Amino acid sequence: MIGNRLIHREADGVRIPGTWRPAFIRNADTYFLTDLFVYADGLVDCWELVTLDEFHDKLRRGWVATELPEGGHASAHGLAAWTFTEPETGLTPDVMMGEVRDTVDQLNGRPDSTGRCLAAVDVFLADRTEENRAAVREAYLAIPETRRRFALGDMDRRDIPLQVLVAGPGGPSPDFPDEPVEQAEYDEAIGYFEERARRMAERDTRVPADGPATPHAPAIPLRQRYPIRHTADPGLQALFNEYPAPIVVDGVTYPTVTHAYWAQSVADPEDHDAVAAAGSPAAAEHLAAEAPRREGWERRRLAVMTRLLHAKYDQHPDLAAILLATDDATLLYGAPFSDFWGSHGAARNWMGRLLELTRAGLHNEA
Repeated sequence: MIGNRLIHREADGVRIPGTWRPAFIRNADTYFLTDLFVYADGLVDCWELVTLDEFHDKLRRGWVATELPEGGHASAHGLAAWTFTEPETGLTPDVMMGEVRDTVDQLNGRPDSTGRCLAAVDVFLADRTEENRAAVREAYLAIPETRRRFALGDMDRRDIPLQVLVAGPGGPSPDFPDEPVEQAEYDEAIGYFEERARRMAERDTRVPADGPATPHAPAIPLRQRYPIRHTADPGLQALFNEYPAPIVVDGVTYPTVTHAYWAQSVADPEDHDAVAAAGSPAAAEHLAAEAPRREGWERRRLAVMTRLLHAKYDQHPDLAAILLATDDATLLYGAPFSDFWGSHGAARNWMGRLLELTRAGLHNEA
């Protein structure tokens, strides 16, 4: 499984997703423990980018090593060096090739060899012919040996129900060819798969008690248009902190959330007043940048911004209606010069997150 081990490479300005796995590369009679990078477009980086066919050739020639000889010299690139003593590996060139092909399928959201096998099981359960059983057996044997026992995701039964199913009553299972499957074993395996299908159908239709994990509304990128002016119908521009919607906080009136945020960031009261009275949001930020910051500001800024957003949308119901109209969409805040507040690239999108939390509060109050 890929899990969270996702990477990417750039190709013609396009991000190609990928993942990695450990492998040994044999070079000059030394076995180097390294990372093998596999990408969704079917290229594999084993110290150079190669196609799947080229990678298979490197496996057959032992450049990517699946056999580790007794006494062979190994290295982890300056981290450690050692000699193999009684090495064991479950890999062969074909097994590793199968695992890599499965990884490419997973990266593309396609059924891998395990998925294709389980789909064949469903076909057999719907029409229990020997032809369909043979298709299940072929699909099962196409799963890399290292992955077969985990095909059902059942750590207790492992792949035993699958082996019994492909063998049939009186037939030999792949791992136990000298032990014919008894009718009771076969009936139990059929019951296992029928119950598994029932549970999966129930799971697919079950709504989590706390609601869905992802929004049902599409994400909304918030892009600023300059200058931002007060209008009768501002649309999503009203969600920007620079939008001219005066707010009152602790008895002080600020022209915008941006004025309030930067005014409260400075340590000196005179600087606070100057920032609050600045002629524009940009001027407010510039003045604040030149003044000493409040102690511990980076640890309190999220709380301050949260309070300011509540003030804005509590005091301006028309703007609150615009925020509520975004439903449960992810909000991607366009602040290209802030890696903290903005959503560009690897930026953290804290402003978008706080807007979503403010929106949730408005929904709750409504």
